[in-house]
Amino acid sequence: QVQLVESGGGLVEAGGSLRLSCAASGRTFSSYSMGWFRQAPGKEREFVAAIRWNGENTYYANSVKGRFIISRDNAKNTVYLQMNSLKPEDTAVYYCARARPYYTGRNLDEYDFWGQGTQVTVSS
Repeated sequence: QVQLVESGGGLVEAGGSLRLSCAASGRTFSSYSMGWFRQAPGKEREFVAAIRWNGENTYYANSVKGRFIISRDNAKNTVYLQMNSLKPEDTAVYYCARARPYYTGRNLDEYDFWGQGTQVTVSS
């Protein structure tokens, strides 16, 4: 069983930055792509960013492209989401997830393990 634990959320003013971390259990972390999703109150969970197993390819939602950076450290079994120029509309619970084998997608059903989420609140 894989466990994913997010951290780094909090309250920040618009224009500020936060870095989220997601620590994964297990010895096969480096074999899987990883993703970040978010869910705002009353809205569906949506794709934010993904990174392939080797870190060489990254993918972003249009809404965060140019502001957020996803990265990973396979030696530490950790994936990160650096969030810059934050906006109030970025307020949500952020989840990291492990992709199914051979997937690096934008769809929820391409991911099989999820963290519990971390709250990010951006004040205007």
